[in-house]
Amino acid sequence: MEEARQPEGAQQREETQQPEEAQQPEEMDHARRLINSADRILILTGAGVSAESGVPTFRGSDGLWGKYRPEELATPEAFQADPRLVWEWYGVRRERVGACRPNAAHEAIARLTLEREGARLVTQNVDGLHELALEEAVSNGAYSRSSASGAAPIRLHGSLFGTRCTGCDYRTMDRHPVDVENEASLPRCGKCAALLRPDVVWFGEQLDPGILQSAVEAAETAEVCLVVGTSALVHPAASLPLLTRESGGVVVEVNTEPTPLTEVAVVSIRGPAGQILPHLLSVEPER
Repeated sequence: MEEARQPEGAQQREETQQPEEAQQPEEMDHARRLINSADRILILTGAGVSAESGVPTFRGSDGLWGKYRPEELATPEAFQADPRLVWEWYGVRRERVGACRPNAAHEAIARLTLEREGARLVTQNVDGLHELALEEAVSNGAYSRSSASGAAPIRLHGSLFGTRCTGCDYRTMDRHPVDVENEASLPRCGKCAALLRPDVVWFGEQLDPGILQSAVEAAETAEVCLVVGTSALVHPAASLPLLTRESGGVVVEVNTEPTPLTEVAVVSIRGPAGQILPHLLSVEPER
């Protein structure tokens, strides 16, 4: 897709634009107080949190994948009909997403979950950038491996870099390229020899009951649900903030545009997550 041409003077306006925090000081202060005073926090993230990392949507019109919609490839039926084609598509996705790096929003969330025992992250994203932000924070020496395991995100929709067996309960994480030359070269299970498939939730599939229950429990016990970069249109993820509210907690939203959750949020902050979250999230609770 061609880059949109900026109107004359647009660059100058952008350069003189105030930071997002300066534009919404009351909302930022209110949200910060709520988060800092809470013992239990749920952070729910969607695709918007990874937008500044350059994660592609794969809905463009270029090349082979312009012939297909994700809804035509990310299904059990598509895999059964042509597993080589589906693996080829996921191989391209892995390669392009694997080149992306966590942005300031991922890093701010990672610090919060590492420092605050009561902070839980639930993500709809399959790009692995939350996990990578945690790994980088630990490798920098500021946090222990044990704290990272406790801060691991609840992945509602699986992981682009995970594989699972179509014949047994085998699961693994694997960032290696997939050989898609023919069906015989596709990855197979070391336990039962059945085909391996991407460990993501496809269209028409139910979420893992155990994973969903963990997310529900986190939502029901949270005092604050911070919703970042999600359209709030995909259920059951979109229902989690409502569970927090029904249980007596509050919803804080960070998004570039209004969503169905805007009306139920006590604070709704407009702007890119990578600009907002580093200023919004602090690791020390107020007492």
